[in-house]
Order: sequence, then structure tokens, then C-alpha cells
Amino acid sequence: MLDFSLAAFAASFVLIVLAEMGDKTQFLAMSFAARYNVYKVLSAVFLATMASFAITVAVGQLLIAVAPLDVISLAASLSFIGFGLWVLRGEKPKNADKKASRFGVVGTVFLAFFIAEFGDKTQLATISLAAQYQSAVSVFIGATLGMLLADGIGIVAGVVLGKRIPQRTINWVSATIFLVFGLVGVYDVLSSKIGLAYTALTLMLLIFFFISAIIFITRRNRAENSARMHMQTKIRAIRLRSFNA
Repeated sequence: MLDFSLAAFAASFVLIVLAEMGDKTQFLAMSFAARYNVYKVLSAVFLATMASFAITVAVGQLLIAVAPLDVISLAASLSFIGFGLWVLRGEKPKNADKKASRFGVVGTVFLAFFIAEFGDKTQLATISLAAQYQSAVSVFIGATLGMLLADGIGIVAGVVLGKRIPQRTINWVSATIFLVFGLVGVYDVLSSKIGLAYTALTLMLLIFFFISAIIFITRRNRAENSARMHMQTKIRAIRLRSFNA
């Protein structure tokens, strides 16, 4: 179990890279890298990948036995809808973002990746590889490096996009990606459990909730920006009066 197997390492590395390409966590890396410091994003992705695959290889089967995979996948999908709203929640001054991001960026990216991996195809592939090769260390190292390579590609793409596309556009694209993956995940879980009709109704309710939340967030952001501009105008006026005096 602890012996290193080159075959298990190679198979895990290649299969995880292929499975991760175009997967939601790669898009997550791209979205976060376009908005935040690339080193913080990469650190969080590395930590989340290590934690997720360590759990997957060591006790993945036990987790699925204790908590049904459908429940885990549904919770992860709903969390993506929440992350979509989180992306839009604050168009704040740069200083405020920096203060909030000293711990929040790493923690949030870590949480997003960690949750996203549960029930994901890369996790299922890792469980299968660990069971097939009976070499936990080899599968863990291969799967982790493969995940980092694929997500590193996403991070590079996110950095390039962040330099060429306005932040507001990036926020809306990121939120849409979160929403789409969340709705697809909910559909995959519920369609076989409650039927297409009730699943469609659930998806419509989620979309309605998402749109309502966006309207609320947009109005709040406008009110905060207006109050901020008013305060800045008053400060300038006070300074001008002091200078003239």
C-alpha cells in the first residue's frame, strides 16, 4: 500500500489531467486567478487538492458510505450557486478588498475547491485508481500533480484574461460559470430522484432566487457607491475650504 508504483503514478497523473481539463474546478481556478493574487490562489488550490485527495485516497469509500454521494454532490452544487453570488457581492474600493483578502482569499478558494471535489469526477477517478492499483502513495502523488498541472493552466488563463478584460465583465462571467455548474449538478442529482418535472421546477426556483439576489446585490452596491462618492465629495469640499482659509 505504501510502496511507490510508477504505473499507478503515471496512470493517476494522466487520467486526472484529462479528467480535470474543462472541469468546474479548472474554471474555478481561472475565475479566482482573474480576480485575486495568483500566488494566493495557487497556494489555496494546492492545499485544497492535497487535503481532498488525501481524504479521497485514505477514507473515500468510508465517506461515501457515511454520507451518500448524491447528498454530497447536491450540497456542492448548491454551494456553487452561493459562490456565484459571492463573486458579485462587492465592488468595493481596492483597500477594502486587500484588507478582507489577507485571509479571506485563501480561505474562500480553499473552501470552494475542497467542496467542489466531493462527488466530482476527479474524486471518483481517484477512488477507482486507488482501488485498482492498491498503492495509495503513488495514486495520491500522481493525482495531486495532475490536478495542479490542469488547474495551473486555468490559473494562467485567468491571469491573462484579468489583464485584458474589465473586472466587472470578469465578475459576471465568473458568476455565470458558478451558476451553470451549480444548476447542472443539481439536475444530475435530482433528475433521477424526483423526476424531470420536479427537477425543472427546482431549477426555476433556484434561478429565480439567483436573479432576485443579484437585483438586491446590485442595488446595495449602487447605494454604497453613491454614499462613498458623496462622502468623498464632502471631504474634498472640507479640504478646499481649509486650504482657502
